[in-house]
Amino acid sequence: MAGSTLAESAGAVAAGNVFNARTDAVLAGLRSGGQYKHLQMLEGPMGATVNVRGYGECLCFCSNNYLGLADHPEVVEAGLRGLKEFGAGTASVRFICGTFSPHEALEQRIAAYMGTEAAYTFVSCWNANESVFATLCEPGDMIISDELNHASIIDAIRLATVIKKGIHKSVYKNNDVAGLEARLREARANKDVTGQIWVVTDGVFSMEGSIADLPAMRRLCDQYGAMLVVDDSHGHGVMGRTGRGTHEHWNMLPGAGNGTVDIFTGTLGKALGGGAGGFIAGPRRVVELIVQRGRPTLFSNALPVTVACSADRAIEILMREPQRVEKLRANVAAARAGIKSAGFEVLDSPTAILPIIVHDTARAIAMSKKLLELGVFVIGFGYPVVAEGHARLRVQISAAHEPKHIEGLVAALKKLK
Repeated sequence: MAGSTLAESAGAVAAGNVFNARTDAVLAGLRSGGQYKHLQMLEGPMGATVNVRGYGECLCFCSNNYLGLADHPEVVEAGLRGLKEFGAGTASVRFICGTFSPHEALEQRIAAYMGTEAAYTFVSCWNANESVFATLCEPGDMIISDELNHASIIDAIRLATVIKKGIHKSVYKNNDVAGLEARLREARANKDVTGQIWVVTDGVFSMEGSIADLPAMRRLCDQYGAMLVVDDSHGHGVMGRTGRGTHEHWNMLPGAGNGTVDIFTGTLGKALGGGAGGFIAGPRRVVELIVQRGRPTLFSNALPVTVACSADRAIEILMREPQRVEKLRANVAAARAGIKSAGFEVLDSPTAILPIIVHDTARAIAMSKKLLELGVFVIGFGYPVVAEGHARLRVQISAAHEPKHIEGLVAALKKLK
C-alpha cells in the first residue's frame, strides 16, 4: 500500500513537471520569436489620449472607442446611476431573478437602433456568438463561414458541431462571393444536409478593415434558401450614414427594399460605450428560442446593470448625434492621407481600421514599441493573428481625435522611416 502511494505521488509530480516544462517552453518560444505579449497598464479613462504606465500620456490609436463615448460624461453618469439604483451585480441568470428593467430598456433600444423585431443581451459578444449556432442549429444543418471570421464565430461553430452531432460546416475564402456560391451549391447537393443552411460573416473584418459584400450574400442566401448571420461588432457606430452598421452602409435597413440580414450579433464594448457586453438582434422567434434554450444565458449571469445603463445612453447619444459618425469619417480620411504621406502602405477601406502593412512580425512589434516610446499607442500584429508575411500596425481612428492628434500620429510614423 505504501509503495503504491509513493508511486502515485511520483506519477502526480511527473505529470505536473510535464505541464510546467511544456508551458515554459511555449513561453520561451514566444519571447525568443518576438511574439510575447506585454500588457500595457492604463492609469486613466479611455479617450483620444491615454495615460500608459511607464510612458505617460500617449495618443491612443489602438482602441475600439470609435465614437469617443467610452468616457462621455452622460455615459459615465448613466452607469453611476445604474450602480446606485440597482447595485453592483445581478447575482443571477436572466430566467431566475437576473432580469432588471434596464435590460429591457437596453434591448428595446438595440432593436430600434438595428431595425429588428427584438434584441437580447449577453455579458460579451463572444457569448452571443456562442449562443447562436449551438441553440438555433440542429443536426442536418450546414453552417458556411468566411475564413477570416472572428475567433468567437469559429469557436462557436466548433462548439455547435460538438454539442449537436450531425451539424455540418464549411468555409469559403474571405469575401469570395463565387466561393460562397460554390459552398452553397455543395450544401444543396449534400444528401446529409437536410435542415437549414446558415451563412455567417463579420460585417467588418477587424484585421483587414474590409467589409462583407452583404447585398451579394443576401441574393445568394435567397437563391439557396440560407439564413444570413452578421457579426457587426466593428461596424456599429462606424458604417452607414447614421452609424447603424454595415447593413446601413449597403442600404439594407428593413424597409429599404434591398433585403436585410436575418440575425445580427454585436458588441457594446466598442463604439457603443465601450463598457462590455454583446447582443443578438433579429426576429422575435430567434430571441425567444435563445431565452428558452441558449446555454450562455441559462447558465451565466446577466449583463451588469451599470453596463446596461451606460450602453443604453451611448446608443441614445449616437442616434441623436449622427454628426459623430461624420466626424469619424473625416478623421479617417485625414489619417489615411497622413499615413500615406509618411511613406507607408495602408489598406484601403471605408472603415475606421487602417492597417499599415509591414510584412515582418518582428518588425511590426518593434515599430509598435518605438511608437509607444514616441508617445503614440499603436499595436503591431503578426503571425499567428494574421498570416505569415502579412504583419501590420493596426491604426484605429476615433471621433474623439482632433487634427492635432492625427498630426502627432503622422509625425511619429515619419520617424520610423
